[in-house]
Amino acid sequence: MRDSFSSATPILLAALGGTFTYYANVFNIAMEGMMLIGAFFGVLGSYLFQSWAMGMLFAVISGAVVALIFSAFALSLKTDEFLTGIGINMLALGGTTYLLRNIFDVKGAFISPRIESLPTWDIPILNQIPILSQILNNHPFIVYVAILLALLLEVIIFHTKFGLRLRATGEDPETTRSLGINPNKMKFTSILLSGILSSMAGTYLSLGYVTLFSENMSNGRGWISLAIIILVKGRPLGILLMSLLFGFFESVTFTLQNFNIPPQITSMLPYVITLVVLFLYSSSKSKEEK
Repeated sequence: MRDSFSSATPILLAALGGTFTYYANVFNIAMEGMMLIGAFFGVLGSYLFQSWAMGMLFAVISGAVVALIFSAFALSLKTDEFLTGIGINMLALGGTTYLLRNIFDVKGAFISPRIESLPTWDIPILNQIPILSQILNNHPFIVYVAILLALLLEVIIFHTKFGLRLRATGEDPETTRSLGINPNKMKFTSILLSGILSSMAGTYLSLGYVTLFSENMSNGRGWISLAIIILVKGRPLGILLMSLLFGFFESVTFTLQNFNIPPQITSMLPYVITLVVLFLYSSSKSKEEK
C-alpha cells in the first residue's frame, strides 16, 4: 500500500494539471512531454546547485516555457491542439535525450551524488500510529501536496469565480467573451497551470520516486493521466481515487516480479487495467445513451 502512494503521485499531479485544460476545452496531450522535460530539468537544477529546491525551480520554469510554446501554437497560430501536443511530446523525448548526452555525457541514465532528492515529511501525529505510519508517513512532501491539491481543486473549480469562468470558457467561449471575459486568456492560464503541475510530476519522478534521470522515464504516465481525466470527467476527487487505483496496480507489478514472472509482462498490468476501465466506462456510457 505504501508504494501505491508513490506510484500514484506523478499520475495525480499531471492529471490535476490537465483538469484545468479539460474544463477550458483545450485538448492537451502534451502532459507526457511536459512531465519528461520537468524530470530532466529537475535533475539538472538539483545537480548544478546541489539543491532540491533549485531542481524544483528549474522544473517549474521549464514547464512554464513548454506551456508558452504550446499556447503560442494552439492559441495564437491556431494549429491543431492534437498535432501540437504530439510535436511537443516528440520534442521532449528527443530533446531530453540530446541534452542528457551533451550535458552529462552519458547514454540511458544519469546518476550522481550531487543530485539532491526531495525531502520527506515525518508527520508528528501520524508517526505514532503503527500501521498507518508505515503506509502514509515519511513520503516526499510532494505526495502530501498532491493529495491536498486534489481537495483544493475540487473547491476552486466548482465553488470559485475563477472556476466558473474556466468552465464557462470551455462550454461557450463566445458567450463568456460577451460578458467581458477573455477566453484566450483563460485558456492560456489553464495551459500554464497544466505545464507547471506536469513538470512538478516529472520532478517527483526524478527527485522523489528515484534520484536520477533516464531516457523516456515518464513512460506513458502522461497518457494515463489523460485517460483518467476523461474517465472521471475532470472531477479532482475522482482523479485522486483513480490515481491511487493505478498506483496500487503499479505497485502490484513489483510484487509479481518476485514470482519469476517476466517484468515485460508485469509492467503491462497498470496499462491493461487502464484499458479495461476505459472499456467498462465506454460500455456503461453507451448503455445510458440507449
